[in-house]
Order: sequence, then C-alpha cells, then structure tokens
Amino acid sequence: MQPTDLADPQQKPDEPETAETAPESEPAATPETDQAVQDEEPPKPPGRFRRLLRSPGAAISLTVLACVILFVALLFPNVLKRLTVGSFVRIPIELGLGLAVVAFVPRRVRIVLASIAGVVLGWLVLEKSLDMGWFETLARPFDPVLDWELLDDTYGFIREAYGQGAGYAAIAAVALLAIGVPALTTWAALRVSAAAARYQKQAGFAAGAILAAWVVAFTLGVQVVPKVPLAARTSVTYAWDRAQQARAGIANEARFADEVKIDAFKNAPGDQLLSALRGKDVIFTFVESYGRNALEAPELAPGVNAVLAAGTEKLQQSGFAGRSGWLTSPTFGGNSWLAHSTLLSGLWINNQGRYRNLTASDRLTITSSFKRAGWDTVSVMPGATRAFPEGNFYGYNRIWDSRNLGYQGPKFSWAPMPDQYTLKQFTEREYAKPNRQPLMVEMPLVSSHTPWTPIPEFIDWDAVGDGSVYADIVKNQQSKSETWAFSRRVKKAYGDSIEYTLTSLIDWVKTYGNDDLVLVYLGDHQPSKVVSGENASHDVPITIITKDAAVLEKLNTWNWTEGLAPNASAPIWPMNEFRDRFLTTFSSPGTAAH
Repeated sequence: MQPTDLADPQQKPDEPETAETAPESEPAATPETDQAVQDEEPPKPPGRFRRLLRSPGAAISLTVLACVILFVALLFPNVLKRLTVGSFVRIPIELGLGLAVVAFVPRRVRIVLASIAGVVLGWLVLEKSLDMGWFETLARPFDPVLDWELLDDTYGFIREAYGQGAGYAAIAAVALLAIGVPALTTWAALRVSAAAARYQKQAGFAAGAILAAWVVAFTLGVQVVPKVPLAARTSVTYAWDRAQQARAGIANEARFADEVKIDAFKNAPGDQLLSALRGKDVIFTFVESYGRNALEAPELAPGVNAVLAAGTEKLQQSGFAGRSGWLTSPTFGGNSWLAHSTLLSGLWINNQGRYRNLTASDRLTITSSFKRAGWDTVSVMPGATRAFPEGNFYGYNRIWDSRNLGYQGPKFSWAPMPDQYTLKQFTEREYAKPNRQPLMVEMPLVSSHTPWTPIPEFIDWDAVGDGSVYADIVKNQQSKSETWAFSRRVKKAYGDSIEYTLTSLIDWVKTYGNDDLVLVYLGDHQPSKVVSGENASHDVPITIITKDAAVLEKLNTWNWTEGLAPNASAPIWPMNEFRDRFLTTFSSPGTAAH
C-alpha cells in the first residue's frame, strides 16, 4: 500500500499545501493562557440523584411507572365500592389503540396526541373521583354541566361543620389534584408514546397482542373476577356517557322552560285559593334528612317509632290528630333546597339548573298562594347564614335566619342553633304575637343535618333563653372523629338527631299549638349512604297535624295513615304532586283552570 492511499481522496497527490488546505495550528501557548487553564475549575460530576435518573435502569423504571399510571387511570372506576383489585384485572382497549397510533405517527403529531390524551385522561380521573363523592352522599353521579356551583356549597359545609382550617385544606387538596392528576397522566402519556416511537416494532407487537386479547375476551365474555368482564372499555364508555349526560342536561333545561309555564292555578283568584283553611296558621316544616329509613331500618326504627307513637298519644290528649303518608324526594343525602322548591312549586326540581330557572320565573308556589289569599307569609331559616334572594320568588314577607334570631350559644357542627331554640324564637317573634294575621310559615329544622354530632338535648322550654345554656351540652358530646370512626356510631348519631328534632317539634305543638294550628312536617330527603345503605329509596314521611275535624275530613280522600307514622302501605306520591293536591283539596271547587 502506498502512503498516498491514506490521504483524503479529494486531495490530489503531491499537491502543495496552501493557506486553505493547511491544517489549523494550535494557538501559541503563553504564560497568561497557561495560568487561565490552571485557574479553570474542572466540571463538577453529576450528582448521585442525576446519575441515577440517567442510568438505563432508572429510564426503564420510569417508563414502567408511566405504563402503570396509564393502566390505572384507564381502569379507574367512578363508584367507591368498585375501587378493588378486581377492577384492575382487566384489559383496557384504549391502551392497545393508543400504542398502535402513537408508535407510527410523526413526532410532532405524536406529542400533540399524547398531550391531549393525557389531559383528557387526567380530567376523566378527576370527574370519576367527583362521581365517587356524589354517589356516596347524593346517590347520583356528578353532573359536568350543572354541579360545579355545588362545590361552593360543599366548601361551605366543610367550613361550617369542621372549621375554617378544614375548608382551606379542602381547597388546597382540590387545587393540588386538579393540577397534579392531569400533569401526571400527561407526563405518562408522553413518556410511553416516546418509548413506543423508539421501539416501533415492539410497540406494534404489544398493541396487536392487547387488541387481540381484548377481542377474544370480549367475544367469549371472559371474567377473571366474577361479574367483572376482562375486556374493558371503561374510559371510552365513561367519556361517551358524560357527553350524553351533558347533552341531555342542556335539552332538559330547554324543556323545563315550557314546563314552568303550565300551571292550572296561575290565575286562581285569591278569594278562592285555600278557602278551607281561612283563619288557620299553616306551618310547613322540613325535618333535615328525615327519610324512610328512619322508620324502617332495624337499627333506627325502634327509637324513632317510639318517639312517634308517644307523640301521637301525647297530641291526642291535647286534642290534636295526625295523618301521614309518603312522598318521593327529588334528591338524596343533601341539596335540601331542591326538595323545598319541588314541594312548594309543584315541579320536579332535581338539579341546580332547574332550580335556577324556577326561581327566575313567576311560578305560583304554595307560599305565594297563601300570600295571594291574604296570609302573612314568613320564612324561618336557622341554617341560613347569608341573604336569601330567592325569598322574593317564594313570596315571603319576612325572613328570619341565623343572623337575626339572637342565638348566643355554641354551634352544633353545621347547624348554627338547636331546633328547640328555633321553635322557641319563632313562638316569641311571630306565633305568640297578639292581634296578628293568620300565618303561613316555611321552616326547615336543621339539627339532624350531617355530620350528626354534637347533638342538642331537649330541655325545658323556659330554660332555652338566648341559647347559652347549650354550652355545657356541647362539651359532653363525642367528637366527630370518634363518631365517624364506626358506621354503627354514625347511624346511632343520625337516629338520635331525628329523635331530638321530632321530640322538640311534637312537644312544641303540645305546649304552644292553638286551635287554629295546621302543621305540615316532612323529610326533605333520605340521609346519605353511610346511614341509608345501598339501593335505598328516595321516600320521605309527611304528616299533617291539626285539631280541626273539618281539615282532617278533607284528608280522607288521600288515604293516609292515622297518627304520626305512615304505614308501609300508605300512598307514595312524587313530591311535585303535593302542591296541586293540597291546593285542590283546600281551595274552592273550580279554582284550578282546566
């Protein structure tokens, strides 16, 4: 081999070097440059953590972690009882489809698709988590269109029941999850998609294997865990269902605008409305969370029914009699205002959109019917801590709430004051006033509001005073953490709270009720699932108490049960039917338009 064979093939043999072809010479060393080189600090080696992250083992581990995150997110359920190992022993079809797509698209498209998929998947996990909370308390999924404003009420409940610190902690946790979950799923999607693009052949085989296994499992109905199909399409189905729910919600609002205009009593003359109740004081009282379970569940019924049986006898001795039935509430476990508005308006108000549209309308309510007929209409709202603008819609002349009832005692968790105090204040401020008009009153009683601890004790009416007497009662109660440590304690606390409110209300009728009293009291909804259990109905008891035989005779056509406790076979009406039945029964014949 000749020496010229190792030379650059573009250089001609024996061609003299020129300035252009001559190699660059190193700059001449000087004492100054030598000193500068000596003064330069050698580059720092990467730290242990950074070296660990750069290692092949760590890279593989992070990719595996990203796969696990996507796998869990795709199979994450939206019902708490399904959050089991069995729910994750499944094959998500979305994982196979995703791998098949991102492995073979250009880099920019892959990044965009993975980012969108990660954000959407994180959002679905968050909404499923909201579903879990909604199912546990309200027995329904979170509505992605209408329920966002209920988060403010949730925060208010946490703050009132557990303190301002707990409220701030809840906000911080929600913010952290709202940012952290989509960020985590997006990182996982980007990392897995990058690995799939780097190893296209392997990713293609993996996608094919996942899809083939899914098709076989789906076709054969394979179940590794009983009643849980191995072939899963959880996220796709869930996203579709939520989209359909949102679409149905929007259509429902449009239909409601027509429903609210249909009202047989809209133009009913005041002198014909409620003519059979002229001169009566008519009080509608909602007992918080007073549901059918309180009268029928084995752990609750003995105590509650004993109070009702003793109350029936006690009131009979004072000349009162009662009739009781069942209503089906539009809500469960909370959102009491939906039940209030349903009963009073005669429309089915089962979500916040309908409630908002109702209170912006001119719909005739039971309250405004009494007002049109000449009654003095009053609301007593011990649970309200701020202004209630909907009062104008309902037709109240005055509203008493926690800000103007003069209570000086301790709070009972969410309830600002005990029900017995509320009843005593109502008596002094309205009911016992001389020379007044007949009253129509709407009064929610709230001592039986979750978390059912601490619970007031029934005391002598003369000892109620300004409420400061309750300070010692609160001190002797179990803490929330002690009560909620066991479900049996929660159920007992709920039962005790119902017994307290019913005892207070019945004794108020016996002590202060006059010959013109007509009391309608009912539950707003069942308690949450921790008390009611799975598959509980939406039924609540309703009772009408009076001394007037003519009023009781009007109720004969309703076929309700005598006394304060309805029989299991008593009629069950949807709550929205009550308004028209009540107005028809107690108004002059022909009052309703046909």
